[in-house]
Amino acid sequence: MTSLKDSDSYIIKALRGKGYKATPQRIAIGQFVLHNHAHPTAQRIYSEVKKVYPTVSLATVYKTVQILKEAGLIQELNLEKDHTRFDPNMKPHAHLVCFQCKSISDCTDPMISEIVDRMSNEADFSAGEWNFDIFGICSSCKGKQ
Repeated sequence: MTSLKDSDSYIIKALRGKGYKATPQRIAIGQFVLHNHAHPTAQRIYSEVKKVYPTVSLATVYKTVQILKEAGLIQELNLEKDHTRFDPNMKPHAHLVCFQCKSISDCTDPMISEIVDRMSNEADFSAGEWNFDIFGICSSCKGKQ
């Protein structure tokens, strides 16, 4: 996404394509998710959007992120038990997940795609979707030890 205006048109198209009205609350949900690279949970999205739109419901958040996911605008991450997170980065990349603070950082090294391609070719396998998640301790948490 390059700008809020561009993302608005993608959000509106995704919502209307599924038969939903493009309400200000749903657009705000979409904007927050598409421009947040901290991989927020639905609860975090809800908390932030509720500050501007106090009547928004958690159900609206869940439905809106589901529509954005089906439209290919975000991906759902299930990296920890009972906490689904959302990622607007749809390009092939890895996630660096901190055991302690639960932060998630994107790693976009082109070698990752090359490794997936090489492994797939060696196994005569056509890779469609893939996830590459690395769990450990981030530099901030390391510094606190």
